[in-house]
Amino acid sequence: MKIILSTRILVVVCFALAFNAINQVKAQNASGEKATSLPYISKDIQFSNEDNSIKFGATLTIPDTLNNHQAVILVSGTGEQDRDGTMAGHKMFAAIADNLTRRGIAVLRVDDRGVGQTTGVYETSTTGDFAKDVMAFIRFLKSQKGIDPKDIGLIGHSEGGAVISIVTAQSNDVAFMISIAGLATDGLTALKKQNRDIVDASSLPSYDKGRSNDINELMFNTAYAYANSDSMEAKLNETYNKWKIKDDAYFKTLNVKFDHFRFPIYSYVKFASGPWYRYFIQYDPAKYLTKVKVPVLAINGDRDLMVACNENLENFRKYLTEAGNQDFKIVSVPGLNHLFQHCKLCTREEYESLNETFAPEVLDLMGNWILSHKRNK
Repeated sequence: MKIILSTRILVVVCFALAFNAINQVKAQNASGEKATSLPYISKDIQFSNEDNSIKFGATLTIPDTLNNHQAVILVSGTGEQDRDGTMAGHKMFAAIADNLTRRGIAVLRVDDRGVGQTTGVYETSTTGDFAKDVMAFIRFLKSQKGIDPKDIGLIGHSEGGAVISIVTAQSNDVAFMISIAGLATDGLTALKKQNRDIVDASSLPSYDKGRSNDINELMFNTAYAYANSDSMEAKLNETYNKWKIKDDAYFKTLNVKFDHFRFPIYSYVKFASGPWYRYFIQYDPAKYLTKVKVPVLAINGDRDLMVACNENLENFRKYLTEAGNQDFKIVSVPGLNHLFQHCKLCTREEYESLNETFAPEVLDLMGNWILSHKRNK
């Protein structure tokens, strides 16, 4: 999530999680074991997409047997992430890969565009572009020895849940999909809900919470209305200027000496006018999930401030039912934040201070579910 902070007001202008510090750790699992001591094969690899415009850096872990294995591809959420899914000092994808591979499931995890050994420019890419990348991941994985090409699934975190929904709806090569804190609401609704939840959970005074929610709502609506227009930037500035006049008059009625509230209008307009935001705010999960027929597991933590648990899980249920999907499971896990850590405050600021990388009960749930759907049991 791209976050802009002022003295006392927090304004979120993106969707999910991004962190400036990305720590690359190769040939290690979540426990810190070196690749030579792992009970499975771990290979750092490179491959390209179909037109060779992007080269991907990745790690493939395969159980150390001669069988053709079930396999999963891990798909990250918003913000440049390395193949280990490093966020707030925690290597989410490394932990998942280690756990699943020990269970006999091969795992491919890939550096995002512009990160580590992957080329390309993340900032000019969209959710749709990331879906095309995953198509390339599938093509590569199908060609690897030790992989059952007809038993490849996708695990997507946060925005990655939207990415795998697009891919699964469009590809016949996906055997199953797992959404972890994945998006199943439309982009505009998701932005509004996420920002309101974050603001309401903050320590801001009530009048600043109201002001923040008010301007966010106006700006999101304007961005959505002009997402395909060359005049978006002008309309966003116009919306802000009108609100500022009204807000200045309102603040005078509060009898508060200093106004610490600042909306980062320049940064927001610049970001919202870019390709990712224009695509994301128009994203409609119904276009894709209503076409998904393969087995689906959707899991959310009920203390997630970034992707609302109940709303997204209910949409998975709704759209998959409309698809006539006969094999899906919806799970709300108590006490977990967006990174699937057991939390106390469950704020974004708490992530780094928590010792847990990924809840073991969710690792068990995913592993058992994948194995129960193995094509050749």
